Parts: sequence; structure tokens; C-alpha cells
Amino acid sequence: MPRPQGNVRLKAARVAAGFNSQQDLADALTKSAQEMGIRGLSVGARQVRRWESDNPPWPQPDCQRVLVHLLGQSMEALGFTPPWGTDGPRPDHTRRSLVAGGSVTLGLSVASGRSLAAAQPSTAGADFEAVTRSHRRLYWSVAPTKLHPAVIAHATLGCALLPETTDSTRLTIAAALAETYLLAGRIEFFDLREPSTASDTLLLALQAAGEADDSLLGAGIIAHMAFLPGWVGDRESALERMIAARTYARRAPASAEFLAWLDAVEAECETRCGNTWTALNLIGHAEDVLQSGNEHPSPEWMDWFSPARLAAFKGNTQMIAGHLPQARESLLGALEAMAPREDKQRTVVYGDLAAVEAASGNPERACEYAGQALDQLAVTWYATGMDRVREVRRALVPHQHERCVRDLDDRLYDWSTTLSVLSR
Repeated sequence: MPRPQGNVRLKAARVAAGFNSQQDLADALTKSAQEMGIRGLSVGARQVRRWESDNPPWPQPDCQRVLVHLLGQSMEALGFTPPWGTDGPRPDHTRRSLVAGGSVTLGLSVASGRSLAAAQPSTAGADFEAVTRSHRRLYWSVAPTKLHPAVIAHATLGCALLPETTDSTRLTIAAALAETYLLAGRIEFFDLREPSTASDTLLLALQAAGEADDSLLGAGIIAHMAFLPGWVGDRESALERMIAARTYARRAPASAEFLAWLDAVEAECETRCGNTWTALNLIGHAEDVLQSGNEHPSPEWMDWFSPARLAAFKGNTQMIAGHLPQARESLLGALEAMAPREDKQRTVVYGDLAAVEAASGNPERACEYAGQALDQLAVTWYATGMDRVREVRRALVPHQHERCVRDLDDRLYDWSTTLSVLSR
């Protein structure tokens, strides 16, 4: 018999909010109640444990207020079934939320762990998964503004299918739905630079991974969630999420490549927080893990990492640390080792090489690399790559009257890119 999963929606929301244990959430709820002026409310870990069980009791009104305030979701979205109905959110409410593009709940018509009689054939899981797989491949070549609506529409379909399936078909759709939301979140964060939207979407991905009981996919989603605070210098929140990601990864057979990627994610967060020495140690550990290897294959959905990507991570950190010759060597090695389809990452490497040359006092060479990044961006847009070019241009201010920099400005501020540059 399958083991009980408990209230995966509340668990997902707890982890996403940075509360790694039930006691952490209990303490935060008690403190939040005091701040809200709710007197006498004290929540313990035992109560949180009951809420995260297979059949969570409907909380008292004051507890509801604090839960919704602290976690930012409705009670139904947190996996609770109101005593006046057992079918979760009303269908008309769910439909309005999905059509409006709302991203606060999966919109399932049943509570976690329960299902209506299956209305879909057993083939529905494989069919839905096939489209998810196609979107994964299209990400590397289709413009993000064109692909993103299709991915979100596919997720909406998955939300509708999930309550109409059971057993292995349900697990297949839940896992594919989690990957679909993960892809949408990646597009929102890396390609479109919409971190707040990405945060909501990744939470949906985590909820779906919980429905699928897929620990490794959960680890991948939580690690992506660490990027959000990491990129704005919130080290404490980023590390809390990395601890959670590593915890989930220990629950499933994780490949050496996956474990090395976790090191790389944490290294990037440390770099963004100014801790380049710690980041370089993490990258060194990732290199050792890749070299040692293990018998576990990487999941099919993990198509965003490779030794070349790790070298690119390393080069960026070395550049920020001021180790310019080493950074140049790492980045050139990454560029040479990249697969043909890795055009988006190639724009980032060109941007970092430009930054190395700018810091080395070589404005002409810096402009050449920045121009190559713009060439690639004209083919495959990637907001992260454009961010790198903008950083290089700021570094070239002391040379802005030189011809090469003016030529770069002519390209950077033409009609096709000016709005993208000035709107961020």
C-alpha cells in the first residue's frame, strides 16, 4: 500500500516560506498572532503535525487568520477542507482563478489524498507528460514570451485533469504538472525577470511535486526557490531553502550531477551575497562530486546543468572575486565545452568574459564579447544574459568616449533593445 503523504500543500507552503520544521512554523504562528493583536493564541508543533496529517482538522478562526496571514494562501489552498463541504474550492471559483492567471492554488477540486471517481483513461498521464516533455525541449529555442503562455495553459489543463485520475495515472500527471510549473517559474525568473511571479509559480510546482510524492523533483524546485532570495543578497533565506533542498535530495537516489548542481546553486547564492571564498569551495566540491560520480542517473527533466555549466558558474565567481586570469580560463573553457543548444547560457558567458576584459582594462575586447552576447540575444532572448551586458556597460563608464564603447551603445540602445534595457 502507498504510504500516506499527509497534507502536502501545507508542508509545501511551510517549506517555501522558510520554515524547515513544524516547530519553526508553530513558533512563527504564535509570534505572528501577537503581532496581529490576537491574544492568548499559542500554537505548538503537535498542532502543526495534526494540520499536516492525512485528515487535517479545520482550524479555529483565529488560527485561520494567522495561517492565511503568515503563508499568504487561502485555507483551501493550504490543504484544509471546510466542514460545510468536502469538495474543496467551488468549481466556478477555481475556473475564474485559472482563467485570470491566478497562482495561489492548484485549483484541485478535491482535498489532498482524495479523488473523485476517475473520469480520464489510463493513457491521460502519458499524453499529458508528452506535452510537458515537448515544452522542456522547446525552452531552448522558442522565445520565452511565446512559450510561457503555452506552458501556463498546459498547467491549467493539468490542474483540471488531476482530480479526474487515480493511482499511477494521477502520480504521472502530478509529476508532469510539477515540472510544468517549474519550467514556467524558470521562464519567469531567468528569462522574463519577474521574481515575485516566479515565487508563486514555484510554490505551485512544489505543491504538485508533493502530490506526486517525488522528493527529487521537490529538491530541484526548492533549490530554484533559493535563487530568489540569493539574488537579492538574502543569505539566510537562501541557505534555509538550500538546507531543505538537500534534505529532500537525501530521500531519493540523486545522481552526482544533481548533487553537484545543488553545490553550484548554493555557490551562486553565496557569490551574490559577497561570499566568494565560500562559493569557490562549494564549486570545488561540485567538481569533485562530478569526477567521482555514482551509479544513479540524472532525472530526464534536469537538462539545465553540465560540467560546462559548472565551469561557467566558476568563472563568474572567480571574476567577482577578482581572479581575472583564472576567470578568463574557466569561461573560455565553458564556452568551448557548451552544447550547440545552450545558446541562452552562451550569452551569459559572453557577458562574463566581457566583464573580465573590462576589469582588466581591455575595453575593445570587452565590447567585442558584449557584441557577441547581443548577437545571440537577438536570436534567443534571455533576460539574465542582457543583465550581464548591462553590468559590463556600467563597468565601461571610464571608457565611454572611446569609439568601441560608442559602437556598443549604438547596438545596446537601438529600437529593439532600448525598452528591454530601460524597463529594468
